[in-house]
Amino acid sequence: MRISLSVAALALCLSGGAGVAQERVKIGVLSDMGGVYADITGPGSVAAARLAVEDFGGKVLGQPIELVTADHQAKPDVGLAVAREWLDTQGVSAIVDVPVSSIGLGIQALTKEKQRVFLNTAGASSDFTGKACSPYATQWAMDTYTMASSAGRALVKAGGTKWFFITADYAFGHALERDASAAVKEAGGSVAGSAKHPLNNQDFASHLLQAQSSGANVVGLANGTGDTVRSINQAREFGLTAAGTKIAALVLFISDVHALGLPAAQGTVVTESFYWDRTDSTRAWGKRFMERTNGRAPGMYHAGLYSAVTHYLKAVEKAGTTDADKVSAAMREMPIKDALISNGHIRADGKVMQDYFLLEVKKPAESKGPWDYYKVLATVPAEDVSKPLSRSECPTAKVPG
Repeated sequence: MRISLSVAALALCLSGGAGVAQERVKIGVLSDMGGVYADITGPGSVAAARLAVEDFGGKVLGQPIELVTADHQAKPDVGLAVAREWLDTQGVSAIVDVPVSSIGLGIQALTKEKQRVFLNTAGASSDFTGKACSPYATQWAMDTYTMASSAGRALVKAGGTKWFFITADYAFGHALERDASAAVKEAGGSVAGSAKHPLNNQDFASHLLQAQSSGANVVGLANGTGDTVRSINQAREFGLTAAGTKIAALVLFISDVHALGLPAAQGTVVTESFYWDRTDSTRAWGKRFMERTNGRAPGMYHAGLYSAVTHYLKAVEKAGTTDADKVSAAMREMPIKDALISNGHIRADGKVMQDYFLLEVKKPAESKGPWDYYKVLATVPAEDVSKPLSRSECPTAKVPG
Protein backbone atom coordinates (compact mmCIF):
# COMPACT_ATOMS: atom_id res chain seq x y z
CA MET A 1 0.00 0.00 0.00
CA ARG A 2 2.84 2.38 0.86
CA ILE A 3 4.51 1.67 -2.47
CA SER A 4 1.27 2.33 -4.35
CA LEU A 5 0.72 5.61 -2.51
CA SER A 6 4.31 6.69 -3.16
CA VAL A 7 4.00 5.91 -6.88
CA ALA A 8 0.71 7.77 -7.02
CA ALA A 9 2.20 10.73 -5.19
CA LEU A 10 5.20 10.76 -7.54
CA ALA A 11 2.94 10.61 -10.57
CA LEU A 12 0.89 13.49 -9.19
CA CYS A 13 4.02 15.58 -8.62
CA LEU A 14 5.28 14.87 -12.12
CA SER A 15 1.95 15.69 -13.74
CA GLY A 16 1.71 18.86 -11.66
CA GLY A 17 5.21 19.88 -12.71
CA ALA A 18 4.37 19.26 -16.33
CA GLY A 19 1.22 21.33 -15.92
CA VAL A 20 3.17 24.28 -14.53
CA ALA A 21 5.65 24.08 -17.39
CA GLN A 22 2.83 24.12 -19.91
CA GLU A 23 1.35 27.24 -18.32
CA ARG A 24 4.46 29.32 -18.95
CA VAL A 25 3.50 32.33 -21.09
CA LYS A 26 5.65 32.89 -24.14
CA ILE A 27 4.70 35.80 -26.42
CA GLY A 28 6.09 36.18 -29.93
CA VAL A 29 6.50 39.69 -31.37
CA LEU A 30 6.51 39.21 -35.15
CA SER A 31 7.32 42.46 -36.92
CA ASP A 32 9.10 44.31 -39.70
CA MET A 33 12.38 45.19 -38.04
CA GLY A 34 14.16 47.02 -40.85
CA GLY A 35 11.78 47.57 -43.74
CA VAL A 36 9.13 50.08 -44.72
CA TYR A 37 7.04 49.41 -41.58
CA ALA A 38 9.89 49.49 -39.08
CA ASP A 39 9.12 53.05 -37.93
CA ILE A 40 5.49 52.32 -37.03
CA THR A 41 6.14 48.84 -35.58
CA GLY A 42 9.55 47.10 -35.52
CA PRO A 43 11.93 47.88 -32.64
CA GLY A 44 9.28 50.14 -31.13
CA SER A 45 6.89 47.20 -30.91
CA VAL A 46 9.49 45.21 -29.00
CA ALA A 47 10.00 48.14 -26.63
CA ALA A 48 6.24 48.41 -26.06
CA ALA A 49 5.96 44.67 -25.36
CA ARG A 50 8.80 44.83 -22.83
CA LEU A 51 7.14 47.77 -21.08
CA ALA A 52 3.89 45.80 -20.84
CA VAL A 53 5.64 42.75 -19.36
CA GLU A 54 7.59 44.87 -16.88
CA ASP A 55 4.50 46.81 -15.80
CA PHE A 56 2.67 43.53 -15.24
CA GLY A 57 5.43 42.41 -12.89
CA GLY A 58 7.31 40.04 -15.20
CA LYS A 59 5.38 36.95 -14.10
CA VAL A 60 1.97 35.35 -14.57
CA LEU A 61 0.65 32.07 -13.12
CA GLY A 62 3.81 31.95 -11.04
CA GLN A 63 6.08 31.74 -14.08
CA PRO A 64 8.32 34.32 -15.79
CA ILE A 65 6.82 35.84 -18.94
CA GLU A 66 9.05 35.23 -21.95
CA LEU A 67 9.25 37.35 -25.10
CA VAL A 68 10.65 36.16 -28.42
CA THR A 69 11.01 38.39 -31.48
CA ALA A 70 11.49 37.92 -35.21
CA ASP A 71 11.60 39.91 -38.45
CA HIS A 72 9.13 38.75 -41.12
CA GLN A 73 10.90 41.00 -43.68
CA ALA A 74 7.47 41.94 -45.13
CA LYS A 75 7.39 38.48 -46.77
CA PRO A 76 4.37 36.19 -46.17
CA ASP A 77 6.40 32.97 -46.55
CA VAL A 78 8.98 34.15 -43.99
CA GLY A 79 6.31 35.29 -41.54
CA LEU A 80 4.35 32.05 -41.73
CA ALA A 81 7.50 29.93 -41.38
CA VAL A 82 8.51 31.79 -38.23
CA ALA A 83 5.01 31.57 -36.75
CA ARG A 84 4.71 27.87 -37.47
CA GLU A 85 8.08 27.22 -35.81
CA TRP A 86 7.02 29.22 -32.77
CA LEU A 87 3.73 27.39 -32.40
CA ASP A 88 4.92 23.88 -33.24
CA THR A 89 8.23 23.67 -31.39
CA GLN A 90 8.77 26.70 -29.14
CA GLY A 91 5.56 26.77 -27.11
CA VAL A 92 4.54 30.31 -28.03
CA SER A 93 1.06 30.92 -26.61
CA ALA A 94 0.33 34.25 -28.33
CA ILE A 95 1.62 36.13 -31.37
CA VAL A 96 1.41 39.93 -31.46
CA ASP A 97 2.03 42.84 -33.88
CA VAL A 98 2.42 41.58 -37.52
CA PRO A 99 2.31 44.60 -39.84
CA VAL A 100 1.27 43.90 -43.48
CA SER A 101 -2.29 42.61 -43.66
CA SER A 102 -1.52 39.81 -46.11
CA ILE A 103 0.93 38.32 -43.59
CA GLY A 104 -1.39 38.95 -40.66
CA LEU A 105 -4.30 37.20 -42.34
CA GLY A 106 -2.10 34.15 -42.85
CA ILE A 107 -1.03 34.25 -39.18
CA GLN A 108 -4.66 34.59 -38.12
CA ALA A 109 -5.63 31.47 -40.07
CA LEU A 110 -2.64 29.56 -38.64
CA THR A 111 -3.36 30.52 -35.02
CA LYS A 112 -6.99 29.54 -35.51
CA GLU A 113 -5.87 26.12 -36.76
CA LYS A 114 -3.39 25.72 -33.88
CA GLN A 115 -5.77 27.19 -31.27
CA ARG A 116 -3.41 29.93 -30.11
CA VAL A 117 -4.07 33.59 -29.43
CA PHE A 118 -3.35 36.24 -32.08
CA LEU A 119 -3.15 39.85 -30.89
CA ASN A 120 -3.33 41.74 -34.18
CA THR A 121 -2.05 45.21 -33.34
CA ALA A 122 -0.70 46.30 -36.73
CA GLY A 123 -2.81 44.71 -39.47
CA ALA A 124 -5.50 47.11 -40.65
CA SER A 125 -7.64 45.22 -43.18
CA SER A 126 -11.28 45.07 -42.06
CA ASP A 127 -11.28 41.41 -43.18
CA PHE A 128 -9.59 40.47 -39.87
CA THR A 129 -12.92 40.94 -38.11
CA GLY A 130 -14.96 40.18 -41.22
CA LYS A 131 -14.86 37.07 -43.37
CA ALA A 132 -11.48 35.98 -41.90
CA CYS A 133 -12.46 36.39 -38.22
CA SER A 134 -11.26 33.95 -35.57
CA PRO A 135 -12.40 33.24 -32.00
CA TYR A 136 -8.74 33.44 -30.96
CA ALA A 137 -7.93 36.76 -32.66
CA THR A 138 -8.46 40.40 -31.74
CA GLN A 139 -7.83 43.51 -33.84
CA TRP A 140 -6.45 46.47 -31.87
CA ALA A 141 -5.47 48.80 -34.69
CA MET A 142 -7.84 51.07 -36.53
CA ASP A 143 -9.18 49.05 -39.44
CA THR A 144 -9.62 50.15 -43.04
CA TYR A 145 -13.36 50.68 -42.55
CA THR A 146 -12.74 53.14 -39.71
CA MET A 147 -9.92 54.91 -41.54
CA ALA A 148 -11.98 55.19 -44.71
CA SER A 149 -15.35 56.11 -43.24
CA SER A 150 -14.01 58.88 -41.01
CA ALA A 151 -12.13 60.62 -43.84
CA GLY A 152 -14.47 59.80 -46.73
CA ARG A 153 -17.65 61.06 -45.13
CA ALA A 154 -16.06 64.22 -43.73
CA LEU A 155 -14.47 65.26 -47.03
CA VAL A 156 -17.57 64.60 -49.15
CA LYS A 157 -19.56 66.72 -46.69
CA ALA A 158 -16.95 69.48 -47.15
CA GLY A 159 -17.32 69.41 -50.95
CA GLY A 160 -14.83 66.74 -52.02
CA THR A 161 -17.36 64.80 -54.08
CA LYS A 162 -15.25 63.26 -56.87
CA TRP A 163 -12.43 60.92 -55.82
CA PHE A 164 -9.48 59.20 -57.47
CA PHE A 165 -7.49 56.63 -55.50
CA ILE A 166 -3.76 55.93 -55.52
CA THR A 167 -3.64 52.49 -53.96
CA ALA A 168 -0.95 50.15 -52.63
CA ASP A 169 -1.29 46.90 -54.57
CA TYR A 170 -1.71 44.43 -51.69
CA ALA A 171 -4.38 43.40 -49.17
CA PHE A 172 -4.23 46.53 -47.00
CA GLY A 173 -4.45 48.97 -49.91
CA HIS A 174 -7.23 47.03 -51.63
CA ALA A 175 -9.30 46.93 -48.43
CA LEU A 176 -8.71 50.63 -47.76
CA GLU A 177 -9.79 51.67 -51.27
CA ARG A 178 -12.83 49.37 -51.10
CA ASP A 179 -14.00 50.75 -47.77
CA ALA A 180 -13.25 54.38 -48.67
CA SER A 181 -15.09 54.04 -52.00
CA ALA A 182 -18.14 52.70 -50.19
CA ALA A 183 -18.03 55.56 -47.66
CA VAL A 184 -17.68 58.18 -50.40
CA LYS A 185 -20.61 56.77 -52.36
CA GLU A 186 -22.80 56.41 -49.27
CA ALA A 187 -22.12 60.08 -48.51
CA GLY A 188 -23.22 61.10 -52.02
CA GLY A 189 -19.84 61.31 -53.78
CA SER A 190 -18.42 59.38 -56.73
CA VAL A 191 -15.19 57.57 -57.65
CA ALA A 192 -13.53 58.49 -60.94
CA GLY A 193 -10.94 55.71 -60.89
CA SER A 194 -7.81 54.37 -59.23
CA ALA A 195 -4.18 53.54 -59.95
CA LYS A 196 -2.27 50.74 -58.20
CA HIS A 197 1.38 50.77 -57.16
CA PRO A 198 3.77 48.27 -55.54
CA LEU A 199 4.87 48.51 -51.93
CA ASN A 200 7.70 51.01 -51.34
CA ASN A 201 7.15 52.75 -54.68
CA GLN A 202 9.47 55.66 -55.48
CA ASP A 203 7.86 57.39 -58.49
CA PHE A 204 4.19 58.40 -58.46
CA ALA A 205 4.30 60.57 -61.61
CA SER A 206 2.06 58.34 -63.76
CA HIS A 207 -0.42 57.84 -60.91
CA LEU A 208 -0.69 61.57 -60.26
CA LEU A 209 -1.14 62.30 -63.97
CA GLN A 210 -4.02 59.83 -64.07
CA ALA A 211 -5.54 61.54 -61.06
CA GLN A 212 -5.21 64.95 -62.72
CA SER A 213 -6.81 63.80 -65.95
CA SER A 214 -9.72 62.15 -64.12
CA GLY A 215 -11.13 65.50 -63.00
CA ALA A 216 -11.29 64.37 -59.38
CA ASN A 217 -11.17 67.06 -56.69
CA VAL A 218 -9.93 64.59 -54.05
CA VAL A 219 -7.00 62.20 -54.43
CA GLY A 220 -7.37 59.46 -51.82
CA LEU A 221 -4.10 57.85 -50.77
CA ALA A 222 -4.90 54.22 -49.97
CA ASN A 223 -1.34 53.44 -48.93
CA GLY A 224 0.89 53.94 -45.92
CA THR A 225 4.19 55.06 -44.37
CA GLY A 226 6.87 55.94 -46.95
CA ASP A 227 4.48 55.53 -49.88
CA THR A 228 2.12 58.10 -48.33
CA VAL A 229 4.95 60.53 -47.59
CA ARG A 230 6.28 60.31 -51.16
CA SER A 231 2.77 60.62 -52.61
CA ILE A 232 2.13 63.83 -50.66
CA ASN A 233 5.49 65.37 -51.53
CA GLN A 234 5.19 64.53 -55.24
CA ALA A 235 1.57 65.74 -55.38
CA ARG A 236 2.81 69.12 -54.13
CA GLU A 237 5.61 69.11 -56.71
CA PHE A 238 3.09 68.37 -59.46
CA GLY A 239 0.98 71.31 -58.35
CA LEU A 240 -2.13 69.32 -57.44
CA THR A 241 -2.63 71.04 -54.11
CA ALA A 242 -1.93 74.48 -55.58
CA ALA A 243 -4.64 73.77 -58.16
CA GLY A 244 -7.15 73.08 -55.42
CA THR A 245 -7.09 69.27 -55.39
CA LYS A 246 -7.44 67.88 -51.87
CA ILE A 247 -4.95 65.17 -50.91
CA ALA A 248 -6.65 62.79 -48.48
CA ALA A 249 -4.14 60.67 -46.59
CA LEU A 250 -6.42 57.93 -45.31
CA VAL A 251 -3.61 56.63 -43.11
CA LEU A 252 -0.99 58.97 -41.71
CA PHE A 253 1.19 58.10 -38.73
CA ILE A 254 3.06 60.44 -36.42
CA SER A 255 6.33 59.09 -37.89
CA ASP A 256 5.06 60.17 -41.33
CA VAL A 257 4.41 63.69 -40.05
CA HIS A 258 7.94 63.64 -38.62
CA ALA A 259 9.32 62.62 -42.02
CA LEU A 260 7.29 65.25 -43.89
CA GLY A 261 8.02 68.04 -41.40
CA LEU A 262 5.44 70.47 -40.04
CA PRO A 263 5.80 73.00 -42.90
CA ALA A 264 4.63 70.35 -45.38
CA ALA A 265 2.17 68.48 -43.14
CA GLN A 266 0.54 71.41 -41.29
CA GLY A 267 -3.24 71.51 -41.41
CA THR A 268 -3.60 67.84 -42.35
CA VAL A 269 -6.46 66.21 -40.47
CA VAL A 270 -6.07 62.59 -39.42
CA THR A 271 -7.89 60.10 -37.23
CA GLU A 272 -5.89 57.94 -34.82
CA SER A 273 -6.57 55.79 -31.78
CA PHE A 274 -3.67 57.24 -29.78
CA TYR A 275 -1.60 60.40 -29.41
CA TRP A 276 1.21 60.30 -26.89
CA ASP A 277 0.85 63.94 -25.74
CA ARG A 278 -2.93 63.85 -25.13
CA THR A 279 -3.23 63.20 -21.36
CA ASP A 280 -0.97 62.98 -18.32
CA SER A 281 -0.96 59.16 -18.45
CA THR A 282 -0.27 58.93 -22.19
CA ARG A 283 2.45 61.56 -21.81
CA ALA A 284 4.13 59.68 -18.96
CA TRP A 285 4.04 56.41 -20.90
CA GLY A 286 5.22 58.13 -24.08
CA LYS A 287 8.26 59.56 -22.31
CA ARG A 288 9.18 56.11 -20.93
CA PHE A 289 8.86 54.70 -24.45
CA MET A 290 11.07 57.44 -25.92
CA GLU A 291 13.79 56.70 -23.37
CA ARG A 292 14.11 53.25 -24.97
CA THR A 293 13.79 54.25 -28.63
CA ASN A 294 16.38 57.00 -29.03
CA GLY A 295 13.77 59.70 -28.55
CA ARG A 296 11.23 58.48 -31.12
CA ALA A 297 7.63 58.97 -30.04
CA PRO A 298 5.22 56.02 -29.94
CA GLY A 299 2.49 55.70 -32.54
CA MET A 300 -0.92 54.08 -32.28
CA TYR A 301 0.42 50.62 -33.20
CA HIS A 302 2.95 50.73 -30.35
CA ALA A 303 0.25 51.86 -27.91
CA GLY A 304 -2.13 49.19 -29.15
CA LEU A 305 0.52 46.51 -28.66
CA TYR A 306 1.15 47.62 -25.08
CA SER A 307 -2.58 47.48 -24.32
CA ALA A 308 -3.02 44.13 -26.10
CA VAL A 309 -0.20 42.40 -24.21
CA THR A 310 -1.40 43.88 -20.92
CA HIS A 311 -4.99 42.74 -21.53
CA TYR A 312 -3.84 39.28 -22.62
CA LEU A 313 -1.80 38.83 -19.44
CA LYS A 314 -4.76 39.95 -17.31
CA ALA A 315 -6.92 37.38 -19.10
CA VAL A 316 -4.38 34.59 -18.55
CA GLU A 317 -4.30 35.48 -14.89
CA LYS A 318 -8.10 35.50 -14.67
CA ALA A 319 -8.49 32.23 -16.57
CA GLY A 320 -5.70 30.54 -14.63
CA THR A 321 -4.39 28.98 -17.82
CA THR A 322 -2.95 29.72 -21.26
CA ASP A 323 -5.69 27.66 -22.94
CA ALA A 324 -6.72 29.80 -25.91
CA ASP A 325 -10.44 29.15 -25.58
CA LYS A 326 -10.55 30.19 -21.93
CA VAL A 327 -8.19 33.13 -22.36
CA SER A 328 -10.06 34.46 -25.41
CA ALA A 329 -13.34 34.24 -23.52
CA ALA A 330 -11.83 36.13 -20.59
CA MET A 331 -10.45 38.82 -22.91
CA ARG A 332 -13.91 39.42 -24.34
CA GLU A 333 -15.56 39.48 -20.92
CA MET A 334 -13.16 41.97 -19.34
CA PRO A 335 -13.21 45.72 -20.07
CA ILE A 336 -9.98 47.16 -21.47
CA LYS A 337 -8.54 49.64 -19.02
CA ASP A 338 -4.92 50.69 -18.78
CA ALA A 339 -2.76 53.81 -19.03
CA LEU A 340 -3.56 54.19 -22.72
CA ILE A 341 -7.12 52.87 -23.21
CA SER A 342 -9.63 53.83 -20.56
CA ASN A 343 -12.97 52.59 -21.85
CA GLY A 344 -12.44 49.79 -24.36
CA HIS A 345 -13.94 46.37 -24.92
CA ILE A 346 -13.66 43.54 -27.43
CA ARG A 347 -16.66 42.95 -29.67
CA ALA A 348 -17.90 39.48 -30.65
CA ASP A 349 -16.06 39.66 -34.00
CA GLY A 350 -12.75 40.44 -32.26
CA LYS A 351 -12.69 44.18 -32.99
CA VAL A 352 -11.43 46.33 -30.14
CA MET A 353 -13.90 49.14 -29.55
CA GLN A 354 -12.18 52.25 -28.21
CA ASP A 355 -12.30 56.01 -28.66
CA TYR A 356 -10.63 57.56 -31.70
CA PHE A 357 -9.31 61.09 -31.96
CA LEU A 358 -9.66 63.61 -34.75
CA LEU A 359 -6.27 65.34 -34.90
CA GLU A 360 -4.91 68.28 -36.85
CA VAL A 361 -1.20 68.68 -37.59
CA LYS A 362 0.07 71.85 -35.92
CA LYS A 363 1.67 74.78 -37.66
CA PRO A 364 5.41 75.05 -36.94
CA ALA A 365 4.85 78.04 -34.65
CA GLU A 366 2.33 76.05 -32.56
CA SER A 367 4.70 73.18 -31.76
CA LYS A 368 6.42 73.50 -28.39
CA GLY A 369 9.01 70.76 -28.78
CA PRO A 370 10.05 67.47 -30.42
CA TRP A 371 7.09 65.30 -31.49
CA ASP A 372 4.57 67.95 -30.40
CA TYR A 373 2.74 67.61 -33.69
CA TYR A 374 -1.02 67.37 -33.11
CA LYS A 375 -3.89 69.24 -31.58
CA VAL A 376 -6.97 67.22 -30.66
CA LEU A 377 -10.08 68.45 -32.46
CA ALA A 378 -12.57 65.88 -31.19
CA THR A 379 -13.05 62.50 -29.56
CA VAL A 380 -14.85 60.07 -31.87
CA PRO A 381 -16.67 57.10 -30.29
CA ALA A 382 -15.87 53.77 -31.95
CA GLU A 383 -19.54 53.15 -32.70
CA ASP A 384 -19.64 56.23 -34.96
CA VAL A 385 -16.97 54.98 -37.39
CA SER A 386 -17.07 51.18 -37.04
CA LYS A 387 -18.93 48.78 -39.30
CA PRO A 388 -22.08 47.73 -37.38
CA LEU A 389 -21.94 44.19 -36.07
CA SER A 390 -25.21 43.52 -37.90
CA ARG A 391 -23.31 44.05 -41.20
CA SER A 392 -20.34 41.93 -40.22
CA GLU A 393 -19.22 39.10 -42.50
CA CYS A 394 -17.83 37.23 -39.46
CA PRO A 395 -19.84 33.98 -39.42
CA THR A 396 -19.70 33.61 -35.63
CA ALA A 397 -20.59 37.20 -34.74
CA LYS A 398 -24.01 37.75 -36.25
CA VAL A 399 -26.54 39.57 -34.11
CA PRO A 400 -30.25 38.71 -34.16
CA GLY A 401 -32.50 40.62 -36.58
